[in-house]
Amino acid sequence: MTHPHASAHSKLFPSAEAALQGIVADGQTLAVGGFGLCGIPEALIAALRDSGVHGLTVISNNAGVDGFGLGQLLTTRQIRKMISSYVGENKEFERQFLGGELELEFNPQGTLAERLRAGGAGIPAFFTRTGYGTVVAKGKETREFDGHHYVLETALRPDVSLIKAWKADPSGNLLFRKTARNFNPAAAMAGKVCVVEVEELVALGAIDPDCVHLPGIYVDRIVINAHPEKRIEQRTLRAASA
Repeated sequence: MTHPHASAHSKLFPSAEAALQGIVADGQTLAVGGFGLCGIPEALIAALRDSGVHGLTVISNNAGVDGFGLGQLLTTRQIRKMISSYVGENKEFERQFLGGELELEFNPQGTLAERLRAGGAGIPAFFTRTGYGTVVAKGKETREFDGHHYVLETALRPDVSLIKAWKADPSGNLLFRKTARNFNPAAAMAGKVCVVEVEELVALGAIDPDCVHLPGIYVDRIVINAHPEKRIEQRTLRAASA
């Protein structure tokens, strides 16, 4: 896919709004990287909010916090369903879910990561012991292997993935920073189209091949957000000594 603001061979777009133009639509399934507020694509989430698309199914470990991250899209009622692992820290999420306004598909954290990884690897489904005998397994196929019971989980293949990385080169080869890597590579690989928000664009070849965390083959569009806010969910400080 190309865009009038990008050259025929460039993956770089001038803004988050431009990077989403022509690829996001009502009723889509999106995967969004991040863990809490760490490693979330802040500018792309804001642009998604401003695009006005609605009826979305969003795959993400959690849904940000009230008023920030994916929490912004809950406020505007653009999300119809969340496929998540942890939904704390967000009163609006709780209110909408308990009020029957928001659908939720709960996944154990490792299962959610593996469903995304499987989607990117072309594996349609897999068996896992996690969740057997709980509400997580309700309605799913189960099978016994070597005396243990397993639950069949299906892969996730979102229409669009929005992810965050530290550095990219023009080909889209990515370098993530520390724990901000989290769900981002798996989300990127699973998406049919992947848009990445980066803090820095470096020259082609500047990232040593052995240091590439995600090859550019998975990345379709790049946007630079050099100074993200990077909020902290909960700041805990040790009491000052007397």
